[in-house]
Amino acid sequence: MTLSFFNQFASTTLLGIPLIAIALALPWVLFPTPSSRWLNNRLSTLQGWFINRFTQQLLLPLNVGGHKWALLLTSLMVFLITLNTLGLLPYTFTPTTQLSMNMGFAVPLWLATVIIGLRTQPTHALGHLLPEGTPTLLIPVLIIIETISLLIRPLALGVRLTANLTAGHLLIQLIATAAFVLLPLMPTVAILTATLLFLLTLLEVAVAMIQAYVFVLLLSLYLQENV
Repeated sequence: MTLSFFNQFASTTLLGIPLIAIALALPWVLFPTPSSRWLNNRLSTLQGWFINRFTQQLLLPLNVGGHKWALLLTSLMVFLITLNTLGLLPYTFTPTTQLSMNMGFAVPLWLATVIIGLRTQPTHALGHLLPEGTPTLLIPVLIIIETISLLIRPLALGVRLTANLTAGHLLIQLIATAAFVLLPLMPTVAILTATLLFLLTLLEVAVAMIQAYVFVLLLSLYLQENV
């Protein structure tokens, strides 16, 4: 029983072909396509309003040089939100519960922000490794600590997203199993457990959206330090 709880995080296959590619491509099919009409439908209007508001909030702390990342960060935000929320549906697979995939998102984007900082303003970028006014004896230690904290950023991005989604899915499955087992034995307790499961599902929908926002927000903060 313990091992079966983690089977939901295994990449499903059909005739030996991994279906993670379909799970990654499906969200883009669900988005409404732009129309040439003057008036769009309600879904397209709501989507455009959400993207505009998010882009404005994302670009507030960035200078003009960081606005080039608006399309990339907004697309990543919408993509992660869709993957996380679709993964809460029954009989679906959540690619963002895989640490390898999240690291594949985090490492290249974090590395791009570091390279941009070293290219445009190397003195300022390297200055983050040594705070101003540091005593001479602490300089080697602080440089090592700041370097480790810099290198651990992409790992923190990937692990945070993976751990939050994995914990939520496991908790939903545990409570659903408890409700199913208690139904013939104690129906009242099973109904209360099912109510708790419904509330937890609503919470996980919020967590799925918040974690996608936090992932992109931290990337924008890393970009802010280097542009």
